[in-house]
Parts: sequence; structure tokens; C-alpha cells
Amino acid sequence: MKIIRLLKDWTLLWALVVGGIVYLLFSRIGVLEPVGDAVGPFLVDLLPINIFLMLYITFCKMNFHDMRPRKWHFILQAIRTALAGLAVIACNLCTTVDMKILCEGIFISCICPTAAAAPVIVEKLGGSIGSLTVYLLIANAVTVIIIPTFFPLVEKGANVTFMMAFLMVLKRVLEVMILPLVCAVFSRRWLKGFVEWLKQFHNLSLYIWSFNLTIIMGLALKQILSVPVSGFMLFMLALIPLVLCVLQFTIGKIVGHHYGDSIGAGQALGQKNTVVGIWLTLSFLNPYAAICPCIYVVWQNLINAVQIWYKGKYGYLKW
Repeated sequence: MKIIRLLKDWTLLWALVVGGIVYLLFSRIGVLEPVGDAVGPFLVDLLPINIFLMLYITFCKMNFHDMRPRKWHFILQAIRTALAGLAVIACNLCTTVDMKILCEGIFISCICPTAAAAPVIVEKLGGSIGSLTVYLLIANAVTVIIIPTFFPLVEKGANVTFMMAFLMVLKRVLEVMILPLVCAVFSRRWLKGFVEWLKQFHNLSLYIWSFNLTIIMGLALKQILSVPVSGFMLFMLALIPLVLCVLQFTIGKIVGHHYGDSIGAGQALGQKNTVVGIWLTLSFLNPYAAICPCIYVVWQNLINAVQIWYKGKYGYLKW
């Protein structure tokens, strides 16, 4: 029973550990490599499907009366934009390649939109799913503007057009936000019995996210191990995401506390869509800087794991 309790209390932590171990086994042991090469792409293709499922389940439990814009939604967007803007200035002041890589890592860790899984964590921590869902829609709208604006300023050769960013964000929003939200609305109207049955599985969304997290951890580890950087640079690229993660969670919570929603605001600014961040970095910036969003995903989920454990043990969050 203690083992089961330990697994439930630290689900996100175990997901990170399992994802890392499985990747190493199927990428470093010769006899298992063909299996990893065959199954890996299939698991990556499952990511959007799993995100749809976990958000559909979460939205079925959501209080739709909470779905209205709030002041902190726009304050956090301004803060996110300001942090990304400061990182752009820092990138342009860099005089060495290593410093430019570090600054690009800071930039991508700030400009990344909020993770689609954030409502799942907010539900587990007792926050407002509806409020965060509205924030996600606003955040993606802002992303359409700031990505094509900032990326060419960071990397002069970055060919990010407004239409490219718009279509990229629109596709993601439709797939992982709007579609499960619409399905949840129809289910609550026409499949009330099914929705009530679904509600009894309290942690199902969290377990689906944990499965996704094992895949994301494998992707992150693959990128980290494939980049030939010095030990000092790797240390800095691991330390910077930790500082940024704690900073953004803290700022979000401070702002949210003022408006009575510290849980949602903390996740809104602190929990990043690192998969998008990794893709953006590899596509338009120095690929070495992708280590930052790769390691950020570890820190943010360690923070969430501690929060979930603390909430389960004491019934409230101290931070």
C-alpha cells in the first residue's frame, strides 16, 4: 500500500524517471535500438491524441461560469512579453557565441506559451479550470503576434512570417484546445450519464498527462545528449531554466494572489509548452539553446510534483 501511495503522490516524478530510463534503454542497448527506432515515432504521434483526451476529460468537469477574462490574464501576458523583450535585448548585446546561446535559451523559456496540460494540474491543485482555459486562449492569441515580431530580432536569419506563426498556433489551438472544449460542451448537454460516469475517475487526466510526460522526457533527453557542449555550458543551460522556472511561477503566483487565483496564475506563467519551445528553437535559433526548454520541462514538473504532494498531504498550498 505504501508503494502504491508513493506512486500516486509522485506520479509526475515517476513519469520523468521512467521516460528517461526507457529512452536510455532503447537508445543505448544495441539489441533494443531497432525497437526504439520503430516505436519512438509512434509514441510521439500519440502526444496530440493524449492531450485531446486529457483536456476533454478535464473540460467535462469544468465550471463554465468561470470562463471569463480577468485582469490577471492580461497582466501576465504583459509580463511574459516584457520578459521575452528583455531577453531579445540581451541577445543583441551578446559578444560571444556561448553567451548568445544562453540568452536564446532564456528567450525561448520566456516566450513559450502556456502548456495545454496546465488545466489538468490546476484541477489537481484545486484552481479554476475555466479561468485558466480563457487564459490559454488569450496566450495563444498573443503568441501569434510576439513570435513573428521577436524571432527575427533574436536571429536575423529567422524566417518566421506572421502567417506561419498564425497557422502554427491556430492548428495547435484547434487540435488541443477548441476541439476537446466543444466535445465537452456537447457531452455535458447530450451525454450527461457518460459525463457523470467519467467524473468518478478523479486522476485519469493526470495519468494521461504522466504518460505524455514520459514521451516528452525521452525527447528532451535525446536532445540534451545529442548536443556537444562543454560541461560548464551544460551546467548553465540546466541552471538557467531552474531560475526562470522558479521566477515565472513566483511572479504568476504573486499576481494571481492579488486577484484570488494564485494557483491558476502560477501555472499560467510557469508551466510552459516546451515541445513548442524545442521545435521553435531547432527551427529558427541556435539548436544548442534547445537544451533550455528540454531541461525546463524537468524543473516545472518537479515543482508540480512537489505541489501535488503538498496539497494531498496538507490540503492546501503554501506556495
